[in-house]
Amino acid sequence: MKPAPFDYARPTSIEEACRILAEAGGGATVIAGGQTLMPLLNLRMSQPFVLVDINGIADLRGISRVEGGTRVGPAIRQAEALADETLARHLPAFVTALGHVGHYQTRNRGTVGGSVALGEPAAEMPATAVALGAVIEIASARGTRTVPAEEFYLGPYMTVLEPDELVTGIVYPDWPEGHLVLFREVAQRPGDFALVGLVGALVLEGGAVSRAGIAWFGMGPTPIRARQAEAALLGTALAQVDAQAVARAAVADTAPFDDHHASAEYRRTVGARIFARSLRETLDLRSAA
Repeated sequence: MKPAPFDYARPTSIEEACRILAEAGGGATVIAGGQTLMPLLNLRMSQPFVLVDINGIADLRGISRVEGGTRVGPAIRQAEALADETLARHLPAFVTALGHVGHYQTRNRGTVGGSVALGEPAAEMPATAVALGAVIEIASARGTRTVPAEEFYLGPYMTVLEPDELVTGIVYPDWPEGHLVLFREVAQRPGDFALVGLVGALVLEGGAVSRAGIAWFGMGPTPIRARQAEAALLGTALAQVDAQAVARAAVADTAPFDDHHASAEYRRTVGARIFARSLRETLDLRSAA
């Protein structure tokens, strides 16, 4: 099939893009990488009146250090982000998760912001933003605002973004140098959306967990913060961490569902196992060091 007819706009500034979105009255769709949008257009599952191409906006690209964190431009290609030294140094959990997004070919076109803004519940990048405590910067002709990633997602492919709003940046707060990375996912094939997955970071001080940020993907209608597991880990000495108990607490926060890929029970069972295994391996590696 071919897309339905639409007008095409390629703004060169955030202000121009916001103006076009406002004038479209909800009939515009933003395109950056197009890895999800193009199939939807071809299938006519998305039929915008105006396609707003943001690739010409320099302010939406790039990675920079800001006070207390690292800011990622939403239009940066996933492959570029994977090769960035700043991200490798300050956000190893981000880089680890990004390496599992799609395939080499799709990462050459796909953007970080596109993945974050789409809200696919089984995708790595939305969960990473939630786990690491990222803040999403949003602009419109009405002004700007920031939203914590944990409050950004409302349901499958549903976010707090209004039709006239544009994601202009994602700011990930600093984690101490040497912090530990948690990541594990189970998928039918490499590059597929995960049947179940987890991502997060841990900080150790004095032989105990002093900071934790963990989130699930593929375990509910949105990325889900594993708050009970975080609470169980905080202040706990390594020798006293009960990986199985923490895993059960982590799964208790989830809301998995049945679909044609896997059942909710499968997701709970596998989720508990990969959580416990990932936690053991991460803490054992740290202890051995």
